[in-house]
Amino acid sequence: MTSMQLGLIGLGKMGGNMRERIRRAGHTVVGYDRNPELSDVKDLAELVEQLQAPRTVWVMVPAGAATQSVVDELGGLLEAGDTVVDGGNSRWTDDEKHAAELGAKGIGFVDAGVSGGVWGLKNGYALMVGGEKEHVDRLQPIFDALKPEGPYGYVHAGKVGAGHFSKMVHNGIEYAMMQAYAEGWELLEKIDSVDNVREVFRSWQEGTVIRSWLLDLAVNALDEDTHLDKLRGYAEDSGEGRWTVEAAIDNAVPLPAITASLFARFASRQDDSPQMKMIAALRNQFGGHAVESAKK
Repeated sequence: MTSMQLGLIGLGKMGGNMRERIRRAGHTVVGYDRNPELSDVKDLAELVEQLQAPRTVWVMVPAGAATQSVVDELGGLLEAGDTVVDGGNSRWTDDEKHAAELGAKGIGFVDAGVSGGVWGLKNGYALMVGGEKEHVDRLQPIFDALKPEGPYGYVHAGKVGAGHFSKMVHNGIEYAMMQAYAEGWELLEKIDSVDNVREVFRSWQEGTVIRSWLLDLAVNALDEDTHLDKLRGYAEDSGEGRWTVEAAIDNAVPLPAITASLFARFASRQDDSPQMKMIAALRNQFGGHAVESAKK
């Protein structure tokens, strides 16, 4: 195996675990975070100084202004032949812009949709990658370190933007799947004759067509809080659900289930929704997303 050097910017829930998984695979990772307790270096300039050319820098910061700021700063620090990877949840149209900005300086750009949440360190991260073949191929040892064991969990989806577009659609499907489990759970809870909803969910984990990791996580959540009484029925949306629906409108592709699941989250903010207790519980289980406690 070829050992690589990697700069990693953003060491939060995802980035910190990714740094550890890459290091366990035998690669060198120089990490930077605004929190000095997490960071290996004091700033981006020092991070770039510690890497040998051609450098690879992976960005794991929030989409939008934060990512743009880091890309702008890296554009002034890196050199032709270096490569930037955006592993956050950026909109695919931003990828095209960043690739053009960096490409003008001879710096490669790869977008990587990353799925795995708080479980990624142990189980690996599913990776959906977009970019030119020469840039993607250079990064293959890092992708191999991050992906789950076995033949699946990694794809070079296409050109720049394809990785984040694929991850966006993945998240749209995730919205709809969670919504279906949540609606079924609420209906079961409503019926007097069903007196053990948690065990009904558990019974579905083997031999049914709806078994999935999300179902397993739903059972985990119900084991911790049988009727989800401790949660408020309120669920945020990451933005990717909205982008999925917008892309569907732009391309005249009907997405009734995904669109309805997004709108259900909006509805959750108007009052305390039982379904959204399950959505909130699932988001917390797989991604460590914050939950809001039920009002006493």
